[in-house]
Amino acid sequence: QVQLVESGGGSVQAGGSLRLSCAASGYTYSSICMGWFRQAPGKEREGVAAIYTGGGSTYYTDSVKGRFTIAQDNAKNTWYLQMNSLKPEDTAMYYCAADQRPCTVVAGRARAYTYWGQGTQVTVSS
Repeated sequence: QVQLVESGGGSVQAGGSLRLSCAASGYTYSSICMGWFRQAPGKEREGVAAIYTGGGSTYYTDSVKGRFTIAQDNAKNTWYLQMNSLKPEDTAMYYCAADQRPCTVVAGRARAYTYWGQGTQVTVSS
């Protein structure tokens, strides 16, 4: 059973930075697509970024390009979302998710992912 555990959320002022971590365990796939999603109250879950461990290809939603960076540490089975220049509109619950299919298949489609973490709250004040 694949387990994902997020950490690193918190409260920051606009312009600040946070780094989210997602520690994975229990999977045996040689490669997976790891995605970060966010959901604000009353809004649909939105794909933020994704990375395919079988080559390192990355994907970003337009609103975070140039500000967020997704990265992986295969030795630690941990993925990161470095968030810089945070804006109040980035406030949401952030989730990491994983699927054994390539990111070209699942990318930002929340319903396509098989495994989910419990989420970590990010709050950006103006």
